Amino acid sequence: MPMIEGRCYIVAEIGINHNGDVLRAIQLIKNAKKAGCDAVKFQKRTVDVVYTPEELDKPRESSYGTTNGDLKRGLELNLYDYRTIDTHCYNENIEWFASPWDEESVDFLMNFACPYIKIASASITDRDLLKYCCNTKRPLMISTGMSDALTIKKAVNFIRENNGEIACIYHCTSTYPSQAWELNMLGIKTLQDMYQCAPVGFSGHDTSPSSGVWAAVLGAASVERHLTISRADWGSDQAASLELHGMKKMVDEIRKWETAKGDGNIVVYESERPIIDKLRRKDTL
Repeated sequence: MPMIEGRCYIVAEIGINHNGDVLRAIQLIKNAKKAGCDAVKFQKRTVDVVYTPEELDKPRESSYGTTNGDLKRGLELNLYDYRTIDTHCYNENIEWFASPWDEESVDFLMNFACPYIKIASASITDRDLLKYCCNTKRPLMISTGMSDALTIKKAVNFIRENNGEIACIYHCTSTYPSQAWELNMLGIKTLQDMYQCAPVGFSGHDTSPSSGVWAAVLGAASVERHLTISRADWGSDQAASLELHGMKKMVDEIRKWETAKGDGNIVVYESERPIIDKLRRKDTL
């Protein structure tokens, strides 16, 4: 389901929580659908482009090998995996897109009809990548973690100068997991005031479903939260993710809010009229 005014577009960030296993990715897609999410999101990197040889050679023990490069390469899904993901998302009737961390990964994603390209918080200052993404003519979702207001303004202006379409600007704090005092939920309102011509959303990395609901109450057009099978699983993002029950709780509460907020017009409901007859002694005002 595409973004619709008045309805929060809820994204389950799978990211790298699949741990390089496409079957695990499929399970997370199914869980996102069970929770009622509108979309799932992944991350795509060309490892040898994103990381320096020195970074890749650093010792790091994992099930993939003994270096950081072994780990980074082990977490990446290939073209066949993404074709499998594309098929399963189509069958589940759920959208998918990804954050490309380099130009080659942008080209990779162009093999698919993803409705959006996500600009990760780490990439918001990468002019070359931003311009490359603008040239795809796909609408951009922009995360703003690790950025102050001036950095965000520069990125937004640069995208507009390069004829990029901004689908959503996400208020975000890039700590994993985020503490309550780091969320600064009113940053959503600040961005809404700064960018009245672009939808504003919330990308959260805390451990509670509540922040997504708070974001919706503040008018977030989209909420993105990491999804995991178990927060106890191995992986750098697992602890900052929601499990199925937490994601479903968040989605359900956001949908309740969308019903409960109404339109602001103060009226007498037909269901109240029998109560008027029963409780009002006089109606002479």
